[in-house]
Amino acid sequence: MDMKILKNISLLLLFAMTINTAQAQKKLVWSDEFNYTGLPDSTKWGYDVGGHGWGNNELQFYTKAQAKNARVEGGHLVVEAHKEAKDARDYTSARLVSKNKGDWKYGRIEVKAKLPQGRGIWPAVWMLPTEWKYGGWPASGEIDIMEFVGYQPDSVHGTVHTKAFNHSIGTQKGKGLKFDDLSTAFHVYAIDWSADKIDFFVDDKHYLTFKNTGKGSDEWPFDQAFHLILNIAVGGNWGGKMGIDSTVYPQRMLVDYVRVYQ
Repeated sequence: MDMKILKNISLLLLFAMTINTAQAQKKLVWSDEFNYTGLPDSTKWGYDVGGHGWGNNELQFYTKAQAKNARVEGGHLVVEAHKEAKDARDYTSARLVSKNKGDWKYGRIEVKAKLPQGRGIWPAVWMLPTEWKYGGWPASGEIDIMEFVGYQPDSVHGTVHTKAFNHSIGTQKGKGLKFDDLSTAFHVYAIDWSADKIDFFVDDKHYLTFKNTGKGSDEWPFDQAFHLILNIAVGGNWGGKMGIDSTVYPQRMLVDYVRVYQ
């Protein structure tokens, strides 16, 4: 075999071993395997509720403890958006949060999920600060482990927002990856977060690093506890940029597991 090919194979094997070793050094501290049936475990999940647009002109109303929008069945968490009127909104959905039930400073967060599809859909796996140590958004930060917009069915995105780096001023730090099966297969979306950096992965493929510059909280507010959010939005500034196909509903995001290692 060609020596150059052998060298490349060796480097790939070494990289895989490094990832596995890093994971092995961390301990599982919080998880939901969704091996039950009914509403999401109330000791691990709460709900953000309402239909005020959520700062992005979104069109859904997020319900609380409604099985139609959030339930566990068949070994998966189902987050489901429906086209139905509620409180002057034309869609319902769910936004599950681990706030005050699962809050972490640093660690590896993994979510295995299969995504919905259709123009106008906007699912996300992301994190917000629990105490907002440096003030309101974006000063205290936001970590988007996975975002997907239906008009780009072959792409997922990882993004970091801070006071210095955020989409409202066009300086956000992020990157996308292309797949042809985001809505038909499960993928593992993850971050590995330390005091020095946040690494982003899909299926253990590292594709983005956001580093602590040491220049203070405007650039690095990630020295505080954050909680996890799982949701499907409808429309909005990004999700609805190319309009909404109202004929595709209901649409669901399936989550196989959530695991946090420290």
